[in-house]
Amino acid sequence: MTKGIVLSLYDYTGEALKPWAEAGYTCYAFDIQHPDIGKRDTFEGGGYIEYIQMDLWNLDNITRLQTWFDKENVVFGMAFPVCTDLAVSGAAHFKRKEQKNPGFQIRASNHARWCAALFVSRLATLWRKPDYSFQPYEYGGYIPETEAEHPKWPDYIAPRDAYPKKTCLWTGGGFVMPDTLPVVP
Repeated sequence: MTKGIVLSLYDYTGEALKPWAEAGYTCYAFDIQHPDIGKRDTFEGGGYIEYIQMDLWNLDNITRLQTWFDKENVVFGMAFPVCTDLAVSGAAHFKRKEQKNPGFQIRASNHARWCAALFVSRLATLWRKPDYSFQPYEYGGYIPETEAEHPKWPDYIAPRDAYPKKTCLWTGGGFVMPDTLPVVP
């Protein structure tokens, strides 16, 4: 038996789940890019990560997740919906995206709200400013030198997350941001 369940939405790599699985938690990474047949990584600490293919742009699937985990011991949830539709990092592509779909940003913000509703029900109706914001390099010092290179995208993500990109967190359940341990971007 594990310590609880950790959910991660729009998560192809599972990297954010590894510390949880190593600490003995049951983890689920949901993403449309996962193969049809689920993959499971087991860790010495007794936990595991199960990778599940799911189209999270389909609201029925978000509802399905709510039902699936409603009575389970979910201790932490995170979601990484496509931020380049809303964040400054994607602004260079906004005009092209708007020509293709004028409501692309409304759609993207709705997906963020749906994800939040899965974890913090009030957030779905009372959208608010993020609880925390940070730059990846501010926490890069937690990544050991031996694991500095990104396991999936080393050509795009700097070693030890040594890059700036404002990242926002909407949290609940008493979450407290850990102390920063920066590296030079």
